[in-house]
Amino acid sequence: MPLEIIRNDITKVRADAIVNTANPHVAIGTGTDQAIYEAAGAEQLLAARARIGEIQPGLAAYTPAFNLNADYIIHTVGPEWHGGDCLERETVAQCYRNSLLIAEDLGCESIAFPLISTGTYGFPKDEALRIAVSEIRSFLFSHDMTVTLVVYDSEAFVISTKAFAGVRSYIEEHDVKPPAAHRRVFNRRDTGAFEPIESNRIERKDTGSAYSGYPEFSEEEKSIASYGPEESAYYESQDKSAFPESLGDWDDDIRSASMPEEAYRKEAPVPKAAPKALPKTKKSARRSVLGGFSLDDILKRRGETFQQVLLRTIDRKGMTDPEVYKRSNIDRKLFSKIRSDVNYNPSKRTVMALIIGLRLNMDEATDLLQKAGYSFSPSSVSDLTVRYCIEQQIYDIHEINCYLFTFGEKTLGA
Repeated sequence: MPLEIIRNDITKVRADAIVNTANPHVAIGTGTDQAIYEAAGAEQLLAARARIGEIQPGLAAYTPAFNLNADYIIHTVGPEWHGGDCLERETVAQCYRNSLLIAEDLGCESIAFPLISTGTYGFPKDEALRIAVSEIRSFLFSHDMTVTLVVYDSEAFVISTKAFAGVRSYIEEHDVKPPAAHRRVFNRRDTGAFEPIESNRIERKDTGSAYSGYPEFSEEEKSIASYGPEESAYYESQDKSAFPESLGDWDDDIRSASMPEEAYRKEAPVPKAAPKALPKTKKSARRSVLGGFSLDDILKRRGETFQQVLLRTIDRKGMTDPEVYKRSNIDRKLFSKIRSDVNYNPSKRTVMALIIGLRLNMDEATDLLQKAGYSFSPSSVSDLTVRYCIEQQIYDIHEINCYLFTFGEKTLGA
């Protein structure tokens, strides 16, 4: 993904360029600076660093990466924290900005940053994270590059914003366990929603026996269950005189194995003679009771795919492709794959990212998730965070990813 926040040792990260929080003088410092020198080869890196000379705070320069799993090391000098009144924030922002410009000049496709100045220089980590994300986001909006923000320690961040407090409160209010059993609820929109029931076994009113299956449908429900309004309208327009009226029109082997013989015969008595109008078909293509369509018919008349709904939504929103994938924190190559494949099967994180990038409301977000085969989980911290942000109209994906990172969740994008 264009910007990912991870916890790792930056010397272990693979990227075209690794950023070092350097000592302003030609000397090996502590923390990240020392770790990078040791991993790259201290003697040779120090010799290359000597050719650069001193580096002023906010500026950056580069050397070869030597033994690191990278091509270049970009050295930038961050400020010491003195309470924020000595242009510390502006200087840290310059560090990120100048490092990204050097990476662009070097033709780098990927770059990894530490949180600059948060070690021995004492810069507050939550502010450093906010500044880093802001600068990287501005750069990525007009450039294509994969940026990894690497946090070394496992210390929890405390993001002191009103929105973050709201997210935490929202999650705590919805911290419930998922129900043990679910059943499918069919309706005119066929949203694919689930609702909990006490058991998977359903009592049949006509026989008193129990079997695993769907509850009784009314005549109206039979014409729309399992299908959307388009399929229902199509079925209603067909000549159903040639279709069977009950299971009894077909061989015994297609009845439910869990349905008792007595109940089966009572519900679907076998006629004396099969209808002459019935064509000879393979069992795999035989018509089902509910809806009167074969499986092939159903598949041919399935609704729009995820890709089709996505592209239609982009057109409806009047957005361009670059605007969508950049706002969604999605790689351009991945977006091209989605656009070119009508049956593309995205990950849930990708769908969530597109929901934020497209600024969808909850109804639109739910529909797009379902088109990809997913739903919002009431027990997922990540899902609840995204739900809260949608409801509060927070559509900055990098801000949302900061919240997710703080909660220890994977960030959105691909």
